[in-house]
Amino acid sequence: MAGVAREWREIPGRYNLKGTKCGNCGKIFFPARSFCPVCRRASIGKIEEYDICRTGKVFTFSIVHEAPESNNLQKPYVVAMVQTDDGVMITAQLVDVEFDKVEIGMPVRAVLRKLSMDGESGVIRYGYKFVPNN
Repeated sequence: MAGVAREWREIPGRYNLKGTKCGNCGKIFFPARSFCPVCRRASIGKIEEYDICRTGKVFTFSIVHEAPESNNLQKPYVVAMVQTDDGVMITAQLVDVEFDKVEIGMPVRAVLRKLSMDGESGVIRYGYKFVPNN
């Protein structure tokens, strides 16, 4: 059951794109951090929860043809580095698009999708992916 607790702890980041923002320098982090590596001690007590913008553009991408066994049923698939409209870089799978339509600068938005399931009555894991934002 330790996996279940971990899933629920990660929900704010994974399900809602929650990050943190340094109240000292304004730098935004995803995933969330407890202190700012730029400001270091000056950030203690000044880190705030931050809702990462769910829209952005493809910064770069790659089509994955050989994948870990857990992703065998999905391959080939597109992995993109997305720069959100608030400047955060997020790596995620790009779905619901033909490979030849993916391009750098393409507008995208985050969506919640099922990632995996532990057996028929086990934990269902959800997470973010990106889709074209037409």
